[in-house]
Amino acid sequence: MNPSSMFVKLASTAFWLTPVAFYFLFPGHLLLGSQILVMALFALSLDLLLGYAGVISLGHAAFFGIGAYTAGLLAVHGWGEPISGLLAAALVAALAGLPVSFMVLRGGNLARLLITIAIATLLFEASNQATSITGGADGLQGMETWKLLGLFSFDMSGSTGYWYCFTTLLMCFLFLQRLAASPFGLSLRSIRENEHRAAAVGVPVRQRQIIAFVVSGAIAGLAGALLAQTTHFVGLEVLSLHRSSDGLLVLVLGGVGQLYGALVGASAFMLTQDALASLNPVYWEFWLGLLLVLVALFARNGILGAIDLSGRLAKRGRR
Repeated sequence: MNPSSMFVKLASTAFWLTPVAFYFLFPGHLLLGSQILVMALFALSLDLLLGYAGVISLGHAAFFGIGAYTAGLLAVHGWGEPISGLLAAALVAALAGLPVSFMVLRGGNLARLLITIAIATLLFEASNQATSITGGADGLQGMETWKLLGLFSFDMSGSTGYWYCFTTLLMCFLFLQRLAASPFGLSLRSIRENEHRAAAVGVPVRQRQIIAFVVSGAIAGLAGALLAQTTHFVGLEVLSLHRSSDGLLVLVLGGVGQLYGALVGASAFMLTQDALASLNPVYWEFWLGLLLVLVALFARNGILGAIDLSGRLAKRGRR
C-alpha cells in the first residue's frame, strides 16, 4: 500500500474515533456534542452544493426547517418513530428542493443568493403565521419521540441522541464521499470550475446541478429532523437566515469542497462559540467574529487549507 494512502486512512480512522472519545471523556456535554454533529451534517449538505456543484445559497435553512417541522409534526400527531420520521423529513425536503432548484439555477450567483434568501424568508414568515400548525413564535411543542429501534430512550443525558446523530452523520458522510469520488462527483467539480467548459465537453450541467441541489436539500432535512427529534422542540429559528449563515461560516472556517472541512469547521465553530459565551456572555460574538476574520485573512481555505499548506511548507523545508 502507498504510504501516503495508508496515512490518509489512519488519519480518517483517528478522526472518526474523536467523537467516540468525546462520549467517554465528556459525558456531561453530550447535548453540546449532538448539536455539533447536527451542525456538521447541515454544513456537509452545504458543501455538496457549494464546494462541489458551485451553487451558492444563503437560504439553505429552508430545507433544514422543512425537515425539522416534518419530523416534529409527525411526532406531535402520533407518529414518533425516529428512523421513519428521519426518512420522511429527507423525502419532503428533497421534494421541496426539486421545484426550488429550477428557480435558483436560472440565474447567476447574485440571483441565486437573492432567491434562496427570499424562499427562506417566505417560509419563515409562513411558519410564523401558521400558529395552528407550527406553533408560531412559541414553537412546535408536545413532541414525543419513541424509543430508537424500540430499545433506546431519548433521555435527558443525551446519550441515545448523541449516538443517533453520530451514526446518521457517519452514514451521510460515507455516502457523499462515494458520491464525490464517482463520475457524477467529478462532473460536479468540472461544473464548479467552469460551467461553459463542462457543457462544451458534454456534461449535462443543469441536470447535475439539480440533482446536487435535491440531494443537498435532503441531507439538510435530515439535519433538521435530528435536531427536532433529539430536542423534542421545533422553533422558528430552524428557518432563520442566522441558521443559513452559520452553516456557511462553518464551511468557510473548516474548508470548502473537502467534506472533512464541514466536520472540522462545525467542531471548531461550536466549541469556540460555547467557550467564548462562557467566558464573556455579553461580547462573545465580537471575539468570534474577530476569529473568523483572522481565518479568512490568513487561512485561505479554512483550517484544513492551513494544515495542508503547513505540511507542504514543512516538506520543502526538509528538502
